[in-house]
Amino acid sequence: MRHKKIRVLIAKPGLDGHDRGAKVVAQGLRDAGMEIIYVGLRLTPEQIAEAAIQEDVDVVGIDCLSGAHMALFPKTVSLIREKGGENILVVGGGTIPKKDIPKLREAGIAQIFGPGTPIEEIVKFIETTLGKRGNDNQD
Repeated sequence: MRHKKIRVLIAKPGLDGHDRGAKVVAQGLRDAGMEIIYVGLRLTPEQIAEAAIQEDVDVVGIDCLSGAHMALFPKTVSLIREKGGENILVVGGGTIPKKDIPKLREAGIAQIFGPGTPIEEIVKFIETTLGKRGNDNQD
């Protein structure tokens, strides 16, 4: 049997030291009834992928403000898939140029949420996408 709550891992890959936005999103998702695992700053894609598998999460949210998203996001998705997380929804956030979004989507990032995205929009995307995949963990 699956978890009752949607489990979301929030991580900051690379050398980015600013995590206020990630913490705001984490709190908003928690307030919406999701279980949050916040693994913190300055993680490698390998550490994020390993945590996602160990924590048996439904969603991984990765946030990048440093400009390294084109390297870090695809590598993280690739490692999650290699480790058996084929059904984990991976979303991204941060200051991502619009021109990079199509390439990130091709690399397996389901959606990019930029600064100022309402929490309700993120919640709806996660719930709708997991529901379409048959992973709806809500009661």
